[in-house]
This record gives sequence, structure tokens and C-alpha cells, in this order.
Amino acid sequence: MSAKSMQPSFGLKLASGSFLAFWCLVAAFPIFWILVMSFKSPVDAFNESALSVIFGPSTLATGKGVSALDILLLIGIVWLTAWITTKRLPNLVRSYAPAGAQAIGWGIGVLALAVMFLVLMLGVAPWITSSLGPSLGPLGRDIIGFTTEHYTTVWVDRGFSRNFQNSLLVTAGVVTISLTVGTLAGYGLARSGSNLAFWILIVALVFRALPPSVLVAGYLPVVINSAEWLAPLLGENAPTLYGKPWTVIAVLVAINQPFTIWMLRSFFQNIPAELDEAARVDGCSHFQAFRRVIMPVMWPGVITTGLFSFLLGYNDFLVTSLLLDAQNQTMVPAIAGMFNMETTTTDQVVAVAAAVSITAPLFLLVMVFQRQIVSGLTAGAVKG
Repeated sequence: MSAKSMQPSFGLKLASGSFLAFWCLVAAFPIFWILVMSFKSPVDAFNESALSVIFGPSTLATGKGVSALDILLLIGIVWLTAWITTKRLPNLVRSYAPAGAQAIGWGIGVLALAVMFLVLMLGVAPWITSSLGPSLGPLGRDIIGFTTEHYTTVWVDRGFSRNFQNSLLVTAGVVTISLTVGTLAGYGLARSGSNLAFWILIVALVFRALPPSVLVAGYLPVVINSAEWLAPLLGENAPTLYGKPWTVIAVLVAINQPFTIWMLRSFFQNIPAELDEAARVDGCSHFQAFRRVIMPVMWPGVITTGLFSFLLGYNDFLVTSLLLDAQNQTMVPAIAGMFNMETTTTDQVVAVAAAVSITAPLFLLVMVFQRQIVSGLTAGAVKG
């Protein structure tokens, strides 16, 4: 049978392409719309006319807007950042990061990329606009209402930066502990042929299938009454576990660990056991074979699993809202509190700006690790 006869028909290509385009439009529209709203005055943001929301005439009337030159610069900076992230950064990390320090290389690369983006957006672009704008005529004249005052309000005046720091702390703790325990447990279970390993995986799967609300209900009394329970051991100054970020990290790791172990075990099963044996013949111990031979092959699987762990800690609402106090709240519960308050339209736009802010790290994460994520998802990580 020829290769041409195996290709899908034009009608199937058109139908599948149309469905995919429609799905992308439906999925991306809410993000695009709240992004537009966050840069408009309340009058424009909640206007009944879609054109008024997009072009922001009321915002423009107050002297706050962007020109065609600003828009072109923004598109150019975003394109340059995306190109460096997807094309250049992976090659630079592979070329210059020492063996065994790939994670540090990625961290430095992402940090440098973020600094470059901020310098271009906040320094270079405004300088170009102020220098060339007056001489470009219509291209330098503001045409769309645009203001960043809502982001200033939410990050500076409302203290959203503290919620961001708490989210990073919780997420980093969840990812680090989940991957550390998960890689060791997944490797051991993948290489073990005993019935005990099988039943451990079954118990972990049953535990992961339970609704998080059930698990949190079991942890909540322990956390709230922790000071009283620890008093006989530590005295009157016994600390409470409630409101502490590391308590949330422990609970989220407990909830997520079975899934992490299952996923990493599937990756380890796709790596031939002959690699372990060859490393042992060359004089490596079991741990040295794991660290020097198996883990370099496992990076796509580790990154893919780490992404799921990141999303669990970053997007969690139930655990963080119940176990953290107002001072240590993460971003998702803080945003929910902004929307639930009886506030003015200005406060609602500020809440929208906070909701947009939480999506930026997710886009950056996916762009940086897209190759590893695709490689991991196609390497049989969902088997088993």
C-alpha cells in the first residue's frame, strides 16, 4: 500500500483542522479577554460593547494609551523572547551547563531571560517610544487605551507580591520533595519484581483516587489542634502547624506522591535494565548507577512529572485556603477572596489583573520546557 493512500482525506483534514481551530479559540478567548480587561479603566473593562473593551476610549481619554509603535515593539519583544526560549535556550543549557547541573543551568537561563524581558519592556521600549514617537506622526500617536495602574495596585498596594512569594515557596517545596521521593521510589518499584511492590502501587493508586476534600478533612483537625497535642512534649510554647507553608507542602506532597510514583515508575520501566547491569559491571554501586546512568536518560520524564507537581502546588485552592492564614495565603485563594468581596468595579478590575498575573509563570514554564514535556509525554509515561 502506497504512502499516499495512507494519508487522511482532504475532508478529514479540514474537519479535524476546523475542530482544532475552534477548540483553540474557545480555550484562548477567556485568557485574551481578561488580559484586555486588565489594561482598561473600569468603564471600558465592563462596557457592553466589545469594541469599547478592546480599544478603551474612556481609558484613552484620560491620556493613557499605546501607539502603533508601542504595539509593534511589544510584538517584537514577545516574539524575540519566545524564539530565545524555544530555540536558543535549550542549546545554550546543553552546551554550557556542567554534567549533572542541568537544573542549575535552566534556572540561570530562565532568570537571565526574565531579566532581559523586563529590561526590554520597561527600559528599552519606553526609550524608543519617547525618542522616535513624536517624529513618526500617526504611528507615534496613542490609538488604544492602555493603563498598568491595576497591576501596580494589586502588586504594590494590595501586597500581592507576598502571595506570589508564598506560592513559589509552596510550589518549590512540593516539586522538590515529590521528585526526590518519587524518583527513588519509582526506580525501586520499577526494578522490583516482588508482589509487595505491586500491592504498594495498588494502595498508592487507591489513595490517589480519593477526593482531596476527604484527605484534607482528615488533616485539618490535626493541624488546627497541633499546639495542644504537642504541648505535653514541648511545653506551653509548642508551635502550631496551622498557617505554616511547610504544613501545606507536607499535605500536598502526601496527596500527590502516589501519582508521582506511578508516573515515574512508568518512565523507569521504559529504560532497559541492561543499563543498570552495565554500570554495575563498570564498578558503579546501585546508587551511582542510578545517579550517573539512569537519571540523565530520565530527564524528560522527571521534567514532565515535575510539571504536574508544579501545577498541583501552584493552582491548589482547597488545601491552601483551609490550612493557611491570611498572612501566608498563596495566590489562588487570594484572588478568590478579591472576587468574592463586595467591591467596586475598580476593585474587580484589580482582581482581574491579579488573575492575569498568575498565568504568566505557567506560559513561561511551558515555553521553556516544551521539548522535554513533549518528549516525556510520548515516551510512555501514561502507561502502566
